[in-house]
Amino acid sequence: MDREHVKGVADKAKGTIKEGAGKLSGDKDLQRQGRADKAKGAVHNAAGDVKDAARDAADAMKK
Repeated sequence: MDREHVKGVADKAKGTIKEGAGKLSGDKDLQRQGRADKAKGAVHNAAGDVKDAARDAADAMKK
């Protein structure tokens, strides 16, 4: 797991907590922030996947 994946997991967890807290308190802005953090986490995960694929391709070319 590289740095991008770690950031992604952390952002998704933070987003889930914010969204849940917003639902419990009725705070629509907090819910939106939570959804935004979850989306940011998904982007970090995708970036990590791209880096992994590039690294794997580079390793395959070395063989």
